[in-house]
Amino acid sequence: MATEELATDETILNIKRLPVTSEEFPFNEWLIKYEQSHILHSQCSKKGACNSCTNINDRCLFCQYTSQLELPHLPDMVFPNNILLLKHKSGCELKFNALDALQRVSNGKLNLQVDVAEAWQEARPGTNLDNRAKKFDWTFTTDYMGTMSNDFIEEDTSERIDIEKLKQREKILFFHELSLYEDELHDHGIASLNVKIRVMPSSFFILLRYFLRVDNVMARINDTRIYYEVGSPYLLREYTSKQADYKDLSLPIAIYTDPSQLAQYLTLKSSNYKKIIIPGAS
Repeated sequence: MATEELATDETILNIKRLPVTSEEFPFNEWLIKYEQSHILHSQCSKKGACNSCTNINDRCLFCQYTSQLELPHLPDMVFPNNILLLKHKSGCELKFNALDALQRVSNGKLNLQVDVAEAWQEARPGTNLDNRAKKFDWTFTTDYMGTMSNDFIEEDTSERIDIEKLKQREKILFFHELSLYEDELHDHGIASLNVKIRVMPSSFFILLRYFLRVDNVMARINDTRIYYEVGSPYLLREYTSKQADYKDLSLPIAIYTDPSQLAQYLTLKSSNYKKIIIPGAS
């Protein structure tokens, strides 16, 4: 036991020594920045000392997450230091992080995933889900669309992102992709959330994608697309949720592992389209 505890302590120390990579990129009226580092510890890195911390910011990241999330357990891999931040000269901010995304996961109040859990259990008779697991969304599905400062103004719009324009060849000034969390669903699929940004001379484009594949049961893709064109006083944000059961699909196995290809075969379940007005922009 002592040897196992020592190994765990050494692992935590090694993780804490890993550097946080960051980069800033000024673009037009924006400052784009990302930070990237290691996965979340699997236990308190202060050996339980966080229990006496009244200020949540004084707790280790693991304890900050567990105290703010009403989930029986977290995804296999959570990246608490992976953050994409966009700050406009007006002071308004748009960011993407794992904690805010996981706060959108059902914690048992809605029981959204019970039917899927039962179907998964039938497809995998050797897998046991206890009652607590059935009361929350064990697929970690989130409808997170990013975290906006309060000074942005949202309004419905009929305007759409010009995908054909995005397909045109234009120099890429900046590109980065971050994983926010991932879970392999006990080796029976995958649930992942990642965000990537591409900056061109005329615009920037962000894709935040939640991808779920429960083997032999179902697939789901929740996409948030955000587009900004230089000189525009607003951003366009499009959210779509698509889903299909395996019994309704007959596709090559390789497509099930590629969300970009799979998305075109899934059924649109919900969507919303917003114009995000930038305060003070002309």
